[in-house]
Amino acid sequence: MNALRYLTLCVALCVAPYADAGDIAIAIHGGAGTIERADLSADQERQIRLTLETALRAGHQRLENGASAVDAVTAAIVVLEDSPFFNAGKGAVFTHRGNNTLDASIMDGADRNAGAVAGVSHIRNPILLARRVMDESPHVLLSGAGAEEFALDQGFDFTPAKYFYTEHRWQQLERARRRQTSQLTVPPVEFRFGTVGAVALDKNGNIAAGTSTGGMTNKRYGRIGDSPLIGAGTYADNDTCAVSSTGHGEYFIRAAVAHDIAAQMRYADRQLENAAHDVVHNRLVKLGGTGGIIAIDTSGNIALEHNTAGMYRGSIDAAGTLTTAIYADE
Repeated sequence: MNALRYLTLCVALCVAPYADAGDIAIAIHGGAGTIERADLSADQERQIRLTLETALRAGHQRLENGASAVDAVTAAIVVLEDSPFFNAGKGAVFTHRGNNTLDASIMDGADRNAGAVAGVSHIRNPILLARRVMDESPHVLLSGAGAEEFALDQGFDFTPAKYFYTEHRWQQLERARRRQTSQLTVPPVEFRFGTVGAVALDKNGNIAAGTSTGGMTNKRYGRIGDSPLIGAGTYADNDTCAVSSTGHGEYFIRAAVAHDIAAQMRYADRQLENAAHDVVHNRLVKLGGTGGIIAIDTSGNIALEHNTAGMYRGSIDAAGTLTTAIYADE
């Protein structure tokens, strides 16, 4: 092999693992769980798919305009938080007391900076407050009254509790209360899932992830799931991948799902698709956990994995192809 051919081969091998300069991509989810075709009317399904598409385009437009992956993730999640169809923001589920407590987190893969909030009740878009924690504080996770005090200091307006009321979520709470046999009984599947999230790759080759949720229907004692926890519900690192999780949070916390996918890529040299599949369909299942993830790497590869009957999801890949899906067979 002559010197020129050898140099050309080396350059190709070095460049191969990375996306072409300027490639952008985004993926989102609106929660995983027991989602059957019979559960949704044609109009509901149409509106949900339209909302998923709107969120994708909101994030993708920012990427096209040169904004960061963090900006794209934030924009996409705000659209999902503003929709009554998903368990976050406007569509958040109710606690046992009949109020709403919201969690969110965001992480920048470029420097692994992160911000999160848990147990807030007066913030219309918790992802924006999590972003502010990341950008404007020395902390990662703020909770409850302290998080809302920080929000006021940062100029956020408080949203009245009635904004978060939806009849559908209230009826879910009523059914959960009737079916509960013990304060510590694990709730049926229909009451456990929700959450929205996004992952993105920007023109500079940086990736980011974010997650937002209303938690678990009928939750008590200030319960917090995986969504605001870095490494469980959200993780991003340019050396591996960006991940947003959705599912039964207690298991996602115990399995450190988001970080485990990244760790397999880092330490076992696995590709994103293989690592995501192993964690969701093997490691998580062995613990008894159900749910799913979305993930992206700096090559623009996207993984949309779930071990449930459905997951609201969608992506715009590096080729610009937009897809949305709800059911497992799509």
